[in-house]
Amino acid sequence: MPGKIDAVGDPLSVSRGTGRGSGFGPGTGSGDGPGTGPGFGDGVFQPGNDVMMPIAVHVEKPRYTTDAMRARLQGVVVIECVVRQNGVCSDIRVVRPLHFGLDEEARRAAALWRFRPGKYQGRPVAVAVRIELEFSVR
Repeated sequence: MPGKIDAVGDPLSVSRGTGRGSGFGPGTGSGDGPGTGPGFGDGVFQPGNDVMMPIAVHVEKPRYTTDAMRARLQGVVVIECVVRQNGVCSDIRVVRPLHFGLDEEARRAAALWRFRPGKYQGRPVAVAVRIELEFSVR
């Protein structure tokens, strides 16, 4: 399996602050956190509580680097990103690296993944996800 997608964060850990909107936190929207929309944080939803996960429709396999092949390095690079309403990953960051150039290859591959977007109350929303990209020498 070239990759695996999981939820990120704890949807039950909500910041309660003093926002100007109808939501919780310092934001101006109806959501939780500092954002302006109905999601958590800056308009990005966390899976759970009626938020449907994005579904991968195109999975790009990461390339093995020459250095990693020479070292016979195997393992998993874990990426966190935001799947936007258009199904594209943004804010891609490595949270568990392997090094030898594999982290950048994992980021490159994740940027090429495409999703059916996550949904909240029937409409597409940005959702934070975790992608696990496996590297194995065969």
